[in-house]
Amino acid sequence: MAAQQSQGIQTLLEAEKEAAKIVQQARQYRVQKLKDARAEASKEIEEYKKSKEQEFKAFEASHAGTTINTQAALDTETEAKLQEIDVVFNQKKDAVVNTLLQRATLVQPELHRNLKKINA
Repeated sequence: MAAQQSQGIQTLLEAEKEAAKIVQQARQYRVQKLKDARAEASKEIEEYKKSKEQEFKAFEASHAGTTINTQAALDTETEAKLQEIDVVFNQKKDAVVNTLLQRATLVQPELHRNLKKINA
């Protein structure tokens, strides 16, 4: 009977070792699958990033001429407006200076409205 128990214990120990091996293999398999998934995800991310970068470069190239043309048109328009402002300034400069001088030299002394007359 002791031999049978010893043999039963031995069988249980072997089964436990086998189960530990299976668990270890499952862990290794899971770790490997995670590494593979990460590698695949980073590869997909890089491909997506490259495709979006190419799209952006294509968009930028197609609109580069438009930007230059728009900038030239804006520069021309700005110059025209500046010239117009200079013309208006030169036309009205003398009138504005005269108006300012008249207002500055036209002094009419008056008592302040908050000052009360003192009856003496």
